[in-house]
Amino acid sequence: MPATAAGRIGVTALDQERMRELFRFTARTMNTPQPAPFGALIVHTKTGERLVRATNAVMRENDPSSHGELRTVRLACKKLGNTSLAGYTMYSTCEPCAMCMSNALWAKLDRVVYGATIADANKHCLQILIPAKEVARRSDMTCVVDGPVLRELCYTLFTHPIMLKAFRSWSSRK
Repeated sequence: MPATAAGRIGVTALDQERMRELFRFTARTMNTPQPAPFGALIVHTKTGERLVRATNAVMRENDPSSHGELRTVRLACKKLGNTSLAGYTMYSTCEPCAMCMSNALWAKLDRVVYGATIADANKHCLQILIPAKEVARRSDMTCVVDGPVLRELCYTLFTHPIMLKAFRSWSSRK
């Protein structure tokens, strides 16, 4: 069943509140030696109870798979003692790349809500330019993808002066 199937929730005021919360959490990385504009939060879909959150740690961990979304899924599965995150929603400050969206599908997340777009991120660092909705549409697994939500706010993480300096130091564009 495609991501746009019946039962789609649509963006709510609570989604915007969660995205603002995630924005604030992710923005704190601007005051660290390894700033990152990519953050993710997983909450229980029905209750809204927060499960885990994390930011990108690619540079800090020297691991190209250490994206915020993957780290959050890993932490959530470990916390629950289960590989399934059915019944949970992920919020991400940026549209998940193909790797992260595939992981969301394999984890059986109900829904992914994102802020900035993959095209926004590509202005600053290399990306695989396949929209998250397209990855979900081509899958035989179901996950609703909603976004962008508060795109302009989330994009300010990419244009923060400290982040712009960090992007210049990343080897992905050299």
